[in-house]
Amino acid sequence: MLADFRADLHVHTCLSPCASDTMLPRIMVAAAVSKQLNIVAVCDHNATDNVQAVRRAAEEQGLVVVGGVEITSREEVHILGLFDNDQALREINALIERHLPGRNDDEAFGEQWVVDADGGITDISHRLLIGATSLSVDRIVDAIHQLEGLAIASHIDRETFGIIGQLGFIPSGLPLDALELSPAAVTRRDSFSRQYDLPLVTFSDAHCPDDIGGSVTTFTMATVSIEEMRKALRGEDGRKTMME
Repeated sequence: MLADFRADLHVHTCLSPCASDTMLPRIMVAAAVSKQLNIVAVCDHNATDNVQAVRRAAEEQGLVVVGGVEITSREEVHILGLFDNDQALREINALIERHLPGRNDDEAFGEQWVVDADGGITDISHRLLIGATSLSVDRIVDAIHQLEGLAIASHIDRETFGIIGQLGFIPSGLPLDALELSPAAVTRRDSFSRQYDLPLVTFSDAHCPDDIGGSVTTFTMATVSIEEMRKALRGEDGRKTMME
């Protein structure tokens, strides 16, 4: 039996240096539940360390937390990677670590907190998470797919860090699973749909609690999994997506 799942699959935590210090697991979960979301994905910049903490905070709240990451390519394009299992998260995190140069400047960019489910700081990351990896867009998409994840180009309507703004085009043959529109661009969805032959989704890219659920895509599917999401994006077997 198919059901509708309201999803915000692009949410940052306090690990992302540009996110609010209030993006702590229980606060995030409470905000998501208040917006009647069924699924959120934790997608910090170039790191996956806080996924488990948010997942634990959501255990008794009826909210599914998908593990993800927002990777910055060497071209300074943001790509979302969404995964089903912890091993895939560990492997993509290790790949990023090997290809992410630089050390964070806490005063310039903010501290990068690794936290537990209650928001207690367990570590501070000193990697330059706001920076770009040495990985190409093609290599990132390939790595995500090798780990059976979904690869989605982030906020393609933005001039900075969007694939169109950075490259001027979407490379022919790049096997993206979807294109994400920012909340402000949803009203122009028809224009993007005519230009690009890829599924469109919209998420909040939340950096503070109030933004969570600010832009939502509903997935009609049998259960919450990456494979079911993939089918919904492709419109297979009665699965589908709808931007709110």
